[in-house]
Amino acid sequence: MPFLREPSHILLLLIVVVILFGAKRLPDSARSLGKSMRIFKSEMKEMKEDGKKPEDKDPGSVEK
Repeated sequence: MPFLREPSHILLLLIVVVILFGAKRLPDSARSLGKSMRIFKSEMKEMKEDGKKPEDKDPGSVEK
């Protein structure tokens, strides 16, 4: 983001966030965001692993 290049801009953004959400709600919000990120990452990892599993049988063969 081009507007967050200077430390003063980041500090200003943090102050605005604290004012909007309050100091008491920030830890809960951060915790919730962290949980969501972990769930998302684990689901993405699981999807990648599902795609890599080799087939036991030849997909073209027919069982009788």
